[in-house]
Amino acid sequence: MSLRDLVNPHVRDLAPYVPGKPVEQLERELGISGSVKLASNESPIGPSRRAVEAIFAAAENLNRYPDDSCFELREALATHLGVSGAQLCFAAGSDGILDLLAKCFLGPGDEAMFPWPSFAMYPIMTRGAGAIPAQVPLDREYRADVSLLLASVSPRTRLLLLANPNNPTGTSIGAADFARLVRELPERVVLVADEAYLEFVRRHDFPDSVAALRERKTLVVLRTFSKSHALAGLRVGYAIADAELISYLERARHPFIVNSLAQVAATAALRDRAHTQRIRELTHQGIAQLEQGLAELGLRFAKTDANFVLVEVGPGADALQDRLQRHGVITRPLGGFGLSTHLRVSAGTRDENERFLKSLALELRR
Repeated sequence: MSLRDLVNPHVRDLAPYVPGKPVEQLERELGISGSVKLASNESPIGPSRRAVEAIFAAAENLNRYPDDSCFELREALATHLGVSGAQLCFAAGSDGILDLLAKCFLGPGDEAMFPWPSFAMYPIMTRGAGAIPAQVPLDREYRADVSLLLASVSPRTRLLLLANPNNPTGTSIGAADFARLVRELPERVVLVADEAYLEFVRRHDFPDSVAALRERKTLVVLRTFSKSHALAGLRVGYAIADAELISYLERARHPFIVNSLAQVAATAALRDRAHTQRIRELTHQGIAQLEQGLAELGLRFAKTDANFVLVEVGPGADALQDRLQRHGVITRPLGGFGLSTHLRVSAGTRDENERFLKSLALELRR
């Protein structure tokens, strides 16, 4: 008997998540330096100085386990959001919360529904629980099709995972569509509003998902400190939900899941609103720069409410990305999402965006 035969089939047959290539790896492979990474939707600048100082101060106590309750972070975030501390659950990134949701609500034969293409972890976490991914196509504008989602609910549907804004398209649905989901989705289906890119939204009618918690007990809102707080390297995500639902997520999580440095950095970053606003403004400037440059190249792109742009570059997008990497520019090819003619490019600094646009223009002329 081989080891493969011993592994649970729903895990054995998983296609693992493939992250964006690190700058260091690209430079080793190509023997270059000074590369820019615009593939992973990271902040264009580093974290708040307050967060960095908090990390140094906490480093003296790393012989101790973290505060399992995340008490200070919980109190600060509860005040910031206007919820009770019992409505919060923390994990290593918002995808850590996805694992807890899978543990609590999915089993063999159950379905997790989500628009597609969307966050790559949705099918992975679903299959990892032995459940069935139910992918519902986006509409022609690359947005979640609420009518189709509602029509696709089956007796086996346990979760509806909605990335809003959506990754990798950057598109979002507004308050009216979200309210319809809250109102019409069967109560037995847990609605998960994954709002990793909330702080970058530009549309004026974006839903207030936290307020909607008063209307629906089976609603979970996911957020993260990775993007607008520039703490992707520390992995801090959280869920906001009804206190009873949170209590079940807490039972399913591992102890000490958020490390000590991550806790103090997230607390400090949350309080430095000026730095978060700076990241938001730089990102919006970067998006405007990218959209203008792509339009001048005659390329189509999706209207984005995130910190990245989905751009249609035509057949051979993977090969184009390989050539861009030789310029020291890393973007994200999307063939695995069924978007083989597209790239996803994150908003970087002004110089990084300009380097991407110049490299892209050069390669498109070849």
